[in-house]
Amino acid sequence: MSTTATATAITRYLQNGEFADLYDKVMEGKRLSFEDGVRLWESPDLTAVGALANLVREARNGNKTYYVRNQHINYTNVCNKGCRFCSFYAQKGGPAPYVMSMDDVRAKLERTRHIPITEIHMVAGIHPRLPYSYYLDLLDTVKATRPDAHIKSFTMVELLQIQKLAGKPMEEVLLELKAHGLDSLPGGGAEILTDRVHDAIFPKKETAAEWLETAKTAHRVGLHTNATMLYGHIETVEERVVHLMKLREAQDETGGFLTFIPLAFSSKGTKLSDIPATTGYLDLKAIAVGRLMLDNFPHVKGFWMMITPPVAQAAQWYGADDIDGTIVEYEITHEIAEDNAQQQLTQRKLVEMILEAGREPVERDPLYNVIEREDSHTLLPERPRVALPMA
Repeated sequence: MSTTATATAITRYLQNGEFADLYDKVMEGKRLSFEDGVRLWESPDLTAVGALANLVREARNGNKTYYVRNQHINYTNVCNKGCRFCSFYAQKGGPAPYVMSMDDVRAKLERTRHIPITEIHMVAGIHPRLPYSYYLDLLDTVKATRPDAHIKSFTMVELLQIQKLAGKPMEEVLLELKAHGLDSLPGGGAEILTDRVHDAIFPKKETAAEWLETAKTAHRVGLHTNATMLYGHIETVEERVVHLMKLREAQDETGGFLTFIPLAFSSKGTKLSDIPATTGYLDLKAIAVGRLMLDNFPHVKGFWMMITPPVAQAAQWYGADDIDGTIVEYEITHEIAEDNAQQQLTQRKLVEMILEAGREPVERDPLYNVIEREDSHTLLPERPRVALPMA
């Protein structure tokens, strides 16, 4: 069947199916309601939900799938929040505590000097005894070591801790962090933006209102952020929709969110270990419903580290237009391979994945400025390996 015939068949399927009214709304550019969001989540017809989301995806971003060459630094795993869904923070019977020195940070960055890293992504636990100067030194160290890289750092709860240490208004703190090299924020830690979920599984962290206000403050001082949603734990369908609508309302106000990133919950090593892993069905539904509800978000990411590379490939036809990046040394959540074999993907592999998915690879920076390199969009022949003489 030709591409045109396939598109016609999909259109007829949507026009005559259970979402005929939502198809009309999408085609007319009308905003979906809370009730629409619940219907999308509850429908078993993933094909229809994905097809609707793909219409929005292609209207916004065509056939492009974005990726970035990035490196992650998790500068400490000491945390005083005790979230029930987290396996990252140091605890008895779990990971040993650590705090990276500036020499440690420099060494980690020097190990990837040969890679044209575009983004340094830094998040960590909430260490109660790190001084304000640590965070300024951290930014200074990264900027001095990799001056051409964009620094994307600090979740909203980290910023609230940094503000507490600084003893200054959030606007002033953010401007000072910017002066030391902060370029944007990753947007993690949103979890589910309802009081019930907050009180049940992360009561010591910031509230939904605090997360949203911190993000909007960042936008007002000129810092773009992303926004996440942690799904597949104790949240209800209705709470997922409330979360999306709160993000949409904040975006209406400030326009500072770049990307929505659904994060699949993994219970391994957490206090919620009885909850089963998410399925590919749920992962694709989260991508698709997010794309449909967040009509004012430019991008939606299928984060391959969280949902596996094959599902991230499929997600590019369910509303996602981004697959993230090379991800050197990711520690915040579970590793998708038991043997730790997939803690990073080469740039070549990312391009290959996107091409296999039938999309056009586009290398970007964290603000979605397109980067043009010889190998950004196509698979160049691999260079022959040169045997080195034995010492």
